[in-house]
Amino acid sequence: MFIYLSKKIAIPNNTRLRCVGWNKDQGYIACGGDEGLLKVLKLEAGKDAKVKGLAAPSNLSMNQTLEGHTGTIQVVTWNESHQKLTSSDQSGLIIVWMLYKGSWYEEMINNRNKSVVRGMAWNTDGQKICIVYEDGAVIVGSVDGNRIWGKELKGQHLMGVEWSPDSCLLLFSLHNGEVHVYDNTGGFVSRLNIQCLGSLGLGAMVVGLTWYNGRNGYVEPDCPTLAICYDNGRMQIMRNESDDMPVLIDTGMSVCACQWNHNGSVMAVAGTLHLSGMGEKDCNVVQFYTPFGEHLRTLKVPGKQITACSWEGGSLRIALAVDSFIYFANIRPDYRWCYFANTVVYTYTKPDRSEACVTFWDTRNNEHFIKHIKYLMGMASSGDHCILAVRTDDGSGQFGLIICNAIGTPVDSKYIDIEPHYLAMTNNYVFAASKENFYLWHFKTPKAHSSIELASAIKTDRQERLYHIDDTPTGVSDVFREGDKLYEATSDPICCMTASERILVIGRESGALQRYTLPHVALTARYSLPCRPHRLALNCNSSRLAIIDITGLLTFLDLDTRSSDNNGSEVMGSILKFERKDVWDMCWAQDNPELFAMMEKTRMYVFRNMDPEEPVASSGYLCSFQDLEIHAVLLDEVMREPESPTTDHLLTLEVKSLRDTRDLLEKVSIKDAAAFIDENPHPRLWRLLAEAALEKQDLKNAEAAFVRCKDYPGIQLVKRISNIQNETLRKAEVAAYFKDFDEAERLYLEVDRRDIAISLRRKLGDSFRVVQLLKSGSSGDDVQMEEALNNIGHYYADRHKWEDAVKQFEAAHNHEMLAVCYYQLEDFEALESLVRSLPDNSHLLPTIADMFTSVGMSQQAVAAYMKCNRVKSAIDTCVALNQWHEAVELAKQHNVTEISALLARYASHLLEKGNRLQAIELYRKADKLLDAAKLLYQIAEEEGKKKARPLRVKKLYLLAAQLVQEHNARMKNVMKEAGGSRSAALMGLFDEGNGLTTDLEGGSTQANMLDNPWKGAEAYHFFLLAQRQLYEGYVDAAMKTCLHLREYDGILDPEDIYALLALASCANRAFATCSRAFIKLEALSEISQNKKEAYEDLAMNIFMKYSPKDSRSNRAECTSCETMIPDWVSVCPSCNTRFASCIVTGRPIMDVTAVWTCPACSHSALEQDMTMRTHCPLCHAVITSH
Repeated sequence: MFIYLSKKIAIPNNTRLRCVGWNKDQGYIACGGDEGLLKVLKLEAGKDAKVKGLAAPSNLSMNQTLEGHTGTIQVVTWNESHQKLTSSDQSGLIIVWMLYKGSWYEEMINNRNKSVVRGMAWNTDGQKICIVYEDGAVIVGSVDGNRIWGKELKGQHLMGVEWSPDSCLLLFSLHNGEVHVYDNTGGFVSRLNIQCLGSLGLGAMVVGLTWYNGRNGYVEPDCPTLAICYDNGRMQIMRNESDDMPVLIDTGMSVCACQWNHNGSVMAVAGTLHLSGMGEKDCNVVQFYTPFGEHLRTLKVPGKQITACSWEGGSLRIALAVDSFIYFANIRPDYRWCYFANTVVYTYTKPDRSEACVTFWDTRNNEHFIKHIKYLMGMASSGDHCILAVRTDDGSGQFGLIICNAIGTPVDSKYIDIEPHYLAMTNNYVFAASKENFYLWHFKTPKAHSSIELASAIKTDRQERLYHIDDTPTGVSDVFREGDKLYEATSDPICCMTASERILVIGRESGALQRYTLPHVALTARYSLPCRPHRLALNCNSSRLAIIDITGLLTFLDLDTRSSDNNGSEVMGSILKFERKDVWDMCWAQDNPELFAMMEKTRMYVFRNMDPEEPVASSGYLCSFQDLEIHAVLLDEVMREPESPTTDHLLTLEVKSLRDTRDLLEKVSIKDAAAFIDENPHPRLWRLLAEAALEKQDLKNAEAAFVRCKDYPGIQLVKRISNIQNETLRKAEVAAYFKDFDEAERLYLEVDRRDIAISLRRKLGDSFRVVQLLKSGSSGDDVQMEEALNNIGHYYADRHKWEDAVKQFEAAHNHEMLAVCYYQLEDFEALESLVRSLPDNSHLLPTIADMFTSVGMSQQAVAAYMKCNRVKSAIDTCVALNQWHEAVELAKQHNVTEISALLARYASHLLEKGNRLQAIELYRKADKLLDAAKLLYQIAEEEGKKKARPLRVKKLYLLAAQLVQEHNARMKNVMKEAGGSRSAALMGLFDEGNGLTTDLEGGSTQANMLDNPWKGAEAYHFFLLAQRQLYEGYVDAAMKTCLHLREYDGILDPEDIYALLALASCANRAFATCSRAFIKLEALSEISQNKKEAYEDLAMNIFMKYSPKDSRSNRAECTSCETMIPDWVSVCPSCNTRFASCIVTGRPIMDVTAVWTCPACSHSALEQDMTMRTHCPLCHAVITSH
């Protein structure tokens, strides 16, 4: 930062000032002094001033004396939130002032009449004020004047007060130097750990107690914000009230006041410094420090005694109370910023973010891009890139260098081990320096990678190097230091650095400069300066170095001049006899080594050969100096609203020779202007002359001027114009050169050259105007019209104005883009009609089909594919959209052989996902009925083992049986149509069955299902029937059905069968059957021992009461051998005749004369049992007629 005194205001009657306070929001300045003096001032710049920022002249817009105090004013404090001023004098009188209709009036008065007020502080939101008195009294009041609480601190001599940023704590400074912490209700919390006094011990007086409230963000996360300063010059800055490692500073002066700037980045400490070398006198000074204790600047202030200081709201000025004057000093902050490729990069902080907001502002298009970076340390730029230095937060202690392009995109990065205090950059190299090392990195960018390079030109081991500042490299592979020695401290640290494509110059605190050649780093010269350099800058040919020292003195060093010293030794370099004071910025011209611009206070000077031109009032930071134009940016104004920079904050200033040339061209002849430019040659001036001559149709002078400024396209233009005979066409060409395209078009049309006007607009990409010109002409070119309409359509499409784009593409017959627009508009009907209008095998049909597929419209997608004969793609679409029936139909119609493999693949995919029911449905649609049956048998078995609802298991077996039966029927029909024999059909069926059998995982049970597909359904049918009969009281019928269930022990759980049989037979009093059932239960190996014992106990209880005999035994005659057999047996023991079981009652059907057979499942029942039924009890098929 740089600081200089800019203004002085005298207080009438030489009344001494004691305090000053600057309202941060509204800009009012309150100053209090002896004899009750209290004034409110306001400095404002003129509204119509052309000059902005600090350079604008400021005048007193308010100068009001506030009457009410009689004693010396000791404290003034502002409440910015509620526009109130609070003041107190030595008698203890407190007055709160309010603004009303542009003037300040008393609002409240309070006088305790016991002690003097030592401190007053408003909290962050301005709702509470804390007042402390010298005798230990503390009062906390609200903004409306009500007392919240009061407290007497017995035996304490209070000197000051401060609120914590969150308003939860109060800090009180005591006369003995201690600082006590209380909560916001007056309860004691702790004593601050004061370390800055060291061996001096307590006893010094606290003159500054200030805690930055964070309202404008922080310099970096966990930044020190609480400052305690003593009158003996010792100060400590803490991160919080319990910080055990505060930043300790010894200012070496007698301090009277200290204050934070608006964002907590600078601490100003005001007081007097004892100068022993100048007649033992004291000097008023203000010292400026960072929150981390780094000294920034010292400002000397005239006068006898400085008493107070206060920052302006934006920290661009500081007010100092000295004797009976208020001095104003302007501050030029060291913003972290740079400029390259028409882009201003600047950084600022937000209260709600811990990271720094780095903004890349494209000044040409007025667009900005933001990056958030934690621990940003600095930046530099060159060419098309900038470098950002950051500190990593991963605990590694490393630092990062990030190269970004003009929109903030990182293009390369590197981690280094030295702290990059100073940065410099050229088009190919990045330089970073700590206090004792400097680092060189030859970076690569995408542009460099794409250009042709020799592989041997750059060695990989030379891309980055680290040097110690005390070493003397010679450009070859020198190894001076390794390990810890490479990083050891130096007695003369680095303090600044600059570089060009040819040389690197590093400045040291002693005033020594070291010059190195590039790219092979070799120390070629040492120079000695009489001052400590703060900033260095090389001119465009690296022959001269500009030096700004820490006091703002600008000097120049000719690097290549050789001279002799007093001893006759040859010395490199000579300091020019040129000095300018109070310089805070300078910029060399990029195209003239003798031309530079500099900022001195609030004036900008341009120097040519060390001769100044007339200064221009400005406070802008210099961006670039090229073509006799200086570009500057008003960063002070940008920082007021950093999120929305405007082009009003950019300045373009012209050098005097450029302004004079413009005047000459307007007022005198081209010849005279050319003579002036001959005396002050510059390509920009010759170009200006060429353009003026061209405008006046003076082609000879125009060509000569274009030659002088080496503008080959300009020379070609002059030659082309000279070959045109028509005067109007010449004017039109000149107008087009000056980008006055409307005038050029008018002139072309005037001479009926519509074709050239259209060509001009086509080159400009103005398709709208091309269409207008083509329509207004008598004969238009259809190709040109279609091209223009297409361009307009693309213009709308790029902006997602699809409806407007459709109109243009329809007119241009651009079916490809029409399809895209319809798709974006979701106008699928229009897309269908487009398909119908396209010719067969159009290259656009597959694209449209893909669009339909993406939204699940399979029918339309298939139609589009079929129109271009892509059957395979149509089938794939059906498969992708689960339209398997359509896929199979398409495959059949077009004899696609791969459909089976496709279905099998999809089915296996479904099975992997566990979607077996979907796989079954797929197999059914694909006529893979046996595969579907296989899966159903698997599911039915698993459900049966899980003891699922029997009715659900029956349905599963039933569906599987129906699928097998349907498959068998189809096989017979296929064989009949093929003319095969019955045995061939059976063989085919057998082969299918074998394939299925080997696939089945369940083993014999599922394989047997092929022989008798209905067995599983029968098992669960009779199982359900037995239980229904038992519950309805038909115990005999239930027992007979249970006896029939024994044939299904491979499907049903044997325990369920015999437990049900035991229950039914016991209920039927057939205890012999019951006994046999219990024997079977007890013999089962798969049941637990506890269950076996339970069955044994139950059998014992039953058969202790009843003997194991059946109470009755009905018999019937076998229809084959006429043997009398029990009526429940299904096979005759004499002749082995098998009887079918009735699916209604579960009994064997002995009499086959009156039997009904189901046409669907071929199962039988007695006709008398079916008379009242409408559905088959087993398969539930509808009975049409009995």
